[in-house]
Amino acid sequence: MGICRYEYKATSFLLITTLLMFGFCPLVLSLLSQNQTNTMINLSNLLNIPGWNDSKDPNPCAWKGVSCDLTNSSVIKIILSGYSLGSSEFLPVVCKIETLQHFDVSNNHLSSIPDGFISECGKIESIKLLNFSGIKLNGFLPTLDGFEGLETLDLSFNGLEGEIGLQLDGLASLKVLNLSNNHFTGNLPTNLGKSMVLEQLLLSKNLFGGPIPDQILSYRNLTVVDFDENLLSGPIPINIGNLSKLENLSLSSNRLVGEIPVTLMNITTLTRFAAHQNHFSGAIPLGVSKFLRNLDLSYNNLSESIPEDLLSPPLLVAIDLSHNKLQGPLPANISPSLVRLRLGGNSLTGAIPSGTCQTVQDLTYMELDSNKLTGSIPPDLGSCRKLALLNLAENQLTGALPPELGKLGNLQVLKLQMNKLNGTIPIQIAQLHKLSTLNLSRNSLDGPIPSELSSLTYLTFLHLQGNNLNGAIPSSIRNLGSLIELQLGKNQLSGDIPHMPVSLQIALNLSSNHFSGTIPSSFGDLANLEVLDLSNNYFSGTIPQSLTKMLSLTQLLLSNNHLTGVLPDFGSHVNIDKRGNHVTENRNVSPNNNSPRAQKNGKSVVAAVLAAIAAAVFLVGLVTLVVLSISRHYTRVNVEQMQTGEGENLHLPPQVTHSSLLTPNRIHISNIDFSKAMEAVAETSNITLKTRFSTYYKATMPSGSIYTVKKLNWSDKIFPGSSLDKFGRELDVLAKLNNSNVMVPLAYILSTDSAYILYEYVSNGSLFDVLHGSMGGNSLDWASRYSIAVGVAQGLSFLHGFSSGPILLLDLSSKSIMLKSLKEPLVGDIEHYRVIDPSKSTGSFSAVAGSVGYIPPEYAYTMRVTMAGNVYSFGVILLELLTGKPAVTEGTELVKWVLCNSRNQDYILDFSASRTSQACRNQMLATLKIALGCVSTSPEARPKMKTVLRMLLNAR
Repeated sequence: MGICRYEYKATSFLLITTLLMFGFCPLVLSLLSQNQTNTMINLSNLLNIPGWNDSKDPNPCAWKGVSCDLTNSSVIKIILSGYSLGSSEFLPVVCKIETLQHFDVSNNHLSSIPDGFISECGKIESIKLLNFSGIKLNGFLPTLDGFEGLETLDLSFNGLEGEIGLQLDGLASLKVLNLSNNHFTGNLPTNLGKSMVLEQLLLSKNLFGGPIPDQILSYRNLTVVDFDENLLSGPIPINIGNLSKLENLSLSSNRLVGEIPVTLMNITTLTRFAAHQNHFSGAIPLGVSKFLRNLDLSYNNLSESIPEDLLSPPLLVAIDLSHNKLQGPLPANISPSLVRLRLGGNSLTGAIPSGTCQTVQDLTYMELDSNKLTGSIPPDLGSCRKLALLNLAENQLTGALPPELGKLGNLQVLKLQMNKLNGTIPIQIAQLHKLSTLNLSRNSLDGPIPSELSSLTYLTFLHLQGNNLNGAIPSSIRNLGSLIELQLGKNQLSGDIPHMPVSLQIALNLSSNHFSGTIPSSFGDLANLEVLDLSNNYFSGTIPQSLTKMLSLTQLLLSNNHLTGVLPDFGSHVNIDKRGNHVTENRNVSPNNNSPRAQKNGKSVVAAVLAAIAAAVFLVGLVTLVVLSISRHYTRVNVEQMQTGEGENLHLPPQVTHSSLLTPNRIHISNIDFSKAMEAVAETSNITLKTRFSTYYKATMPSGSIYTVKKLNWSDKIFPGSSLDKFGRELDVLAKLNNSNVMVPLAYILSTDSAYILYEYVSNGSLFDVLHGSMGGNSLDWASRYSIAVGVAQGLSFLHGFSSGPILLLDLSSKSIMLKSLKEPLVGDIEHYRVIDPSKSTGSFSAVAGSVGYIPPEYAYTMRVTMAGNVYSFGVILLELLTGKPAVTEGTELVKWVLCNSRNQDYILDFSASRTSQACRNQMLATLKIALGCVSTSPEARPKMKTVLRMLLNAR
């Protein structure tokens, strides 16, 4: 009886518990048919996806990426994006799910779509969406028979080629077609579904040519047309206005000609029209911007004046008409919603209208440079409180700088160079606490340099050359801790020269002033400075020996002073101009240089070195040089930022001129957001690593994924415009490298003064951090160090043996080795060799040839990066792993320290690693022998990287 009572209570408890579970946590029960259940189990066996068909989730409706209808009786959606699937054999199996509506296999490695999938899935009337983007498809576009209910087809980011005829004509319900980023040729396709219900047509980044066919305009439901970056020619069809539902029209980067059709103004739904980088001519039609939010017609041949109503529509957010042939005055009426106004590179005349900022409160970018504007700068520009960039350079503006500009608290770039401005620099400029670039050069400004400018802690570029400034340089200038370039040449400055900011890198130009006395020895503290120009002054006395401490110096310009004495030994990598002085060469040369052969060849050697250096015109700033030159021809702005105004809450997020994805990996393609990357580099809190010429940032994307954005800092020398394509091509080659020990670029961004390259984020940091950081090398046992050595050797062997020629490392060090784990290294900075030519660089010699401690001895005279030089640098890395010491310790290079102590090998080896066992010690001693061979003084005596790798593997 007791037992029965107990069983009754237990049963009641289970019943109540079950009811509570259903009441508060309803169970998902599968009501799938046996056929669908079997099909899903079959798929799970074929795909082997984690979380499919395991004991925790036997119900397919609960599997990741699988969705069922409300009754859980039918599978309606399968998303298999980003699983790196390598075989397409499973695709026909999917077609057994007769209720399927959405099927997404994007970002995989399928390479083909089996005929069985098309023939069987084509019979499923419920399928509405197919996404095959980024799966490495190649060959021709297959004919899609059936698929009567298909509304969305995405085949973007593949390698499809050939012409498109009737392959898509049977898709009666097709509304969205995305074929962008392929290699299609021929004319634009016009047979895109017999029912003519197409709404979005995305064909950008292909090789389509010929004119825009009138047949496409028969698809009256079109809302998005994107034909960017093709080879289209001819005019825009005059009846484009018949697309009454069109919202976004993108025709940029083609070969289109003719005038902008006036019929565009009839499309009341059109909010964005982009047609930059074409050959459009004639006048901009009246009323074309009436309903627009974004208009981009830059880099065309448009002429005549800007229509009076073009800038005034109330919804207009961004307009770019830069680099055309526009004339006449600036329109006075401007939209109160305007965020970006770009009219530079035209022939506009007249004055800048006053009163603009009283109604335009959100204006962030104002660029009117390189025109023929006259008159003074309106003081009421100070009312544009959100203005982050003001560029009025290269006009004919006169008068004084308005003190009201000091009210622009968000201003980060102020460019007023090459005008006819006069008067003094108002001290109110010092109130621009976010300012990073101040360029007032080549005007007629006078008076002293305001000492208050020292409060501009974010200032990186200060250009005041070519004015009539007088007095002394304020002593407070040393407080500009972010300054990397200071241009004060061609003024009337005099007095004592104060200590300069040690942050200076690119140039310090004090030429053509009235400075006298001795050259300050404090210049020797500028270890990162490349160019020091003191020419055309009244300096006297000897050249301070301390200047030889400027390790990055490549040019020292001293001509036309009153200097005397002996020239200190700067090394052959420094180009020195001492003409017009009484300075003699240093006669304290080595015996080898006194030999008859050296005397005979001395002039030719010096000439060759100087010629090489003279040709070396751009390291710190190669890509900016790329960009500064190219931006005058190809400047582009991120359109999505223009649409929303996002990314403009700046420190100033850099102004994008070009951006490109390099990776075919769909996960990265969907995760990478260029605007977020630019926002990240605008915040110093995101910096993870800083080197002399690069800054690394941590960028978190909207998806939560984290990437590394590496900023390359460059100077402003001229670089051939064609090199933008070369830069992109070289990075594209590197992005396709397939080696687990090589860090490849995923994307790049060019701005007006820098280049940015995106990589996968590596949370463990660099080998330098792990070996010599706060944790020290104690966190690495010998097994980990050996694994890292082998991994780096594998990466270097792969790079040196690259099929189209060796890829060398300009600066191979433990800082350029990133760690995926404490045993998995990645060789980084591989792109430098492809995009930087050391023989044409003004960059620091140590940066070209490597970091101090890693530079092979022959680089001091060859100035040429070689495979043998890389082997030497790798040998230093091996010594770091063996000793636990950095490449330079207490002023002594590690190689020299090891050679001095080579007889005491136990003293050389890191005790924390070698004490583990005798086997570890023996392996370390074998590796030490390899390392000493790598750092041989003679390049010819060093082994090849493949030999090094083989020896390391044999050292096990």
